[in-house]
Amino acid sequence: MRRVSGRLPRALSLSKGLLLAAFVSACGGGGSNPLSNPPSVENAAAIGGQKLSFVYFQKCINPILLAPLQINQGGVVSTNTCASSGCHDNSTGTGGALRIVQSAQTVDLANPANTPDAVRASDMYKNFYSSQGSAVIGAALQSQLLTKPLTLNVLHGGGVVFADQSDVNARLIAYWIGRPMPQGQDEFSSAADSMFTPANPATGACNSQ
Repeated sequence: MRRVSGRLPRALSLSKGLLLAAFVSACGGGGSNPLSNPPSVENAAAIGGQKLSFVYFQKCINPILLAPLQINQGGVVSTNTCASSGCHDNSTGTGGALRIVQSAQTVDLANPANTPDAVRASDMYKNFYSSQGSAVIGAALQSQLLTKPLTLNVLHGGGVVFADQSDVNARLIAYWIGRPMPQGQDEFSSAADSMFTPANPATGACNSQ
């Protein structure tokens, strides 16, 4: 009988190595962050479908992410922000895909220098893009941006942030997700004017219904 060597054939050894590398990568073992969060939010072009409004996000949603809110974790009530360290802060957050740059500055959309390309390179747009990525556009109650702080049939490590859907902040988020820009128009569409009263993002109040 021919003796079988203890060494694996080169092709089989290489195949096993590739499988192991793929397994480690899938488990988040390729880097120091076990949740596979990127070290920094990167702006990327949105792919296909409708977009949510940037101007409404900047004026009405981003402030919610930065505001001190009451949080109920198993009956223990405390105050924290969604963007805090250990939650969704861009650099030190451990809260999964939603990442927020706390120091993001408001973008003056009336300034001609702030072209769409310029806005998309801003920190505020990073916050917008990450938040939009946590939404199912047009379906607020399927969106983790809303269901997680409500703990609506989903776990949330940050606890209950909104007691129910009538919470003023929950209503603003639901309104934003439920009113995407018209098909074929980008996130800077003037169609968003109707989301304010009066219909002017610069002077109007944020609608929530």
